[in-house]
Amino acid sequence: MNLFSDIRDLVIDTLAAMQGAGELPEDLDFANVTVEPPRDPAHGDMATNAAMVLAKPAAMKPRDIAQVLAARLADDARITSAEVAGPGFLNLRLDAGVWQAILRAVLAEGADFGRSDLGAGKRVNVEYVSANPTGPLHVGHTRGAVFGDALASLLDFAGYDVTREYYINDGGAQVDTLARSVFERYREACGLEPEIADGLYPGDYLVPVGAALKAKYGESLLDKGEEDWLEELRDFATDAMMELIRADLKALGVEMDVFYSEKSLYGTGRIEAAIESLRDKGLIYRGTLEPPKGKMPEDWEPREQTLFRSTEHGDDLDRPIMKSDGGWTYFAPDVAYHFDKISRGFDALIDVFGADHGGYVKRMKAAVSALSDGKVPLDIKLTQLVKLWKNGEPFKMSKRAGNFVTLRDVVDQVGADVTRFHMLTRKNDAPLDFDFDKVTEQSKDNPVFYVQYAHARVCSVLRKAAEAGIDAADATLGDADLARLGHEAEMTVIRKLAEWPRLVDTAGRANEPHRVAFYLYELASEFHSLWNRGNDEPGLRFLQEGDPATSQSKMALARSVAVVISAGLGILGVTPAEEMR
Repeated sequence: MNLFSDIRDLVIDTLAAMQGAGELPEDLDFANVTVEPPRDPAHGDMATNAAMVLAKPAAMKPRDIAQVLAARLADDARITSAEVAGPGFLNLRLDAGVWQAILRAVLAEGADFGRSDLGAGKRVNVEYVSANPTGPLHVGHTRGAVFGDALASLLDFAGYDVTREYYINDGGAQVDTLARSVFERYREACGLEPEIADGLYPGDYLVPVGAALKAKYGESLLDKGEEDWLEELRDFATDAMMELIRADLKALGVEMDVFYSEKSLYGTGRIEAAIESLRDKGLIYRGTLEPPKGKMPEDWEPREQTLFRSTEHGDDLDRPIMKSDGGWTYFAPDVAYHFDKISRGFDALIDVFGADHGGYVKRMKAAVSALSDGKVPLDIKLTQLVKLWKNGEPFKMSKRAGNFVTLRDVVDQVGADVTRFHMLTRKNDAPLDFDFDKVTEQSKDNPVFYVQYAHARVCSVLRKAAEAGIDAADATLGDADLARLGHEAEMTVIRKLAEWPRLVDTAGRANEPHRVAFYLYELASEFHSLWNRGNDEPGLRFLQEGDPATSQSKMALARSVAVVISAGLGILGVTPAEEMR
């Protein structure tokens, strides 16, 4: 049940009736007509911009449209008043029965309340994390992992068929570096001094990999040259690192549907097929690029290269696809990988990249546009940096990692639930401060605590109701006399609950799961406000001594809050708290 969508449908139908009556011209586009909460709750329950957006194309005054629309809307039983405000905004107030129906819908639908058919079953691929398999995940990967996983859950809740995917970057030179680093740890396991030269990975996490290598080969590799062991160690080390990464993701509550290897693109004709597809479209050519920005012409040596004409699909400049020596550029396998996604039949693609990939956005979008003939949209979400703090100072780096703070460092300090929620308290493209002290403090200023506390308070009320012998089953509460709810503080909570389905649609359209975290905090805030008022006004308390009927009506509201909070936390990948400790 999406009340805002239902009232918008009413507005659109009413506008169509006005056209039929000659009160509005034909051929008007209603796409930009909205129904949403008013900025000031004192103005009403909902507001529509219909008259404002239709005035110019209709060649009419906004207030003239609004007054006719208001009169017609007032005939609907759900609308108690429709008032024209300002130049032509229309504020609506709804009948009490409409709000009672919201609670009944929440209790009847349970965790499915707010689910949307926005996606209509379309297949969407969400690729996230995709860290180089050269070590444990660091805190930057943590934010991308949480964001991508929550986005995938949000889209699933909004009606999409979602595939969660990890792209293993195991085809580049960094994996050779990993193999050489592991060989030094293998030498260490054999009793020799490791030579961790500049450019190798120094982290202690490779020590057990070296020991495992010795267990498999003994000391037989010591006398062999790199050409004899490099390829074998590439695979061995990559498998070990991916096992570590999978364990890190599991600790964070992230499970992938697909792990796709970059290496599988080489020697299989997949890169060649992708480039040939672009060539068939006339988008591959031999040419010379202009000198990069910041370089003087005398420093620039023009070289003829094989280029992708990405400027025809929105990029700033064409991109090299093959090196002058005939080898592929790093961009080529990424093109082939996305061509493979398109070939798998996805209707939309989403890539979650780190902040350092900002310059990669246009070229990748251009490639997908070209490969799919503009039929498959690609949305690239960048996650900005995370700054860690503890005791008022920057959090020290992990010795085990060598040069960065790991995902496990964070999860071990505060837990997966706190980590996940807090990573979504800012929009993905905004920097995020993660203060280990603040994310665990029990105060209103800590969003994850405040939301969890609201859920725990509801659970506490339900336990007390059971002790008092009051039936608080959802089916029973759904049949309660909800007309007993009428205080403005109670209605404020109900109105916020009614926004949940709309929020799911809005967040799903924008690919912005942080909106869910924001909404949950707002809902928790309204609930806590109602709870605290009950301290001074006994009539607002959820359990009314000697009055089980009124208690059930109030518990219907409280239970509805818990249902929506639980659903929202489920999208974020956070377990609702039943009690606070």
